Amino acid sequence: MEAKTKTISDFKLHERDTGSADVQIALLTQRINHLTEHLQKNVKDHSSRRGLLVMVGQRRRLLDYLHDTDTDRYTAVTKKLKLRK
Repeated sequence: MEAKTKTISDFKLHERDTGSADVQIALLTQRINHLTEHLQKNVKDHSSRRGLLVMVGQRRRLLDYLHDTDTDRYTAVTKKLKLRK
C-alpha cells in the first residue's frame, strides 16, 4: 500500500489527483512489473497471465489517449517509467 501512495504522489497533477491518466498508467505499470516477476516463477499460472495481458492492453489504451491529448505529458510519463514506443 505504501508503494501505491508513493506512486500516486509521484505522478499526480494536482493535490487531490488519484485518477488522471498519468496516475493510472503508473499504477498499471507497477502491477504489471509485479505480475511479470510472479509469472517468471510460476510459469503455469495461466489465469494471472490473462490478467497481465488485460492490464497491458488497458495501459496501452491509456497511453494512446495521453498521446492524442497531450504529447508532452505522454513523453514525460514514458520517460519516467522507462516505457518503449
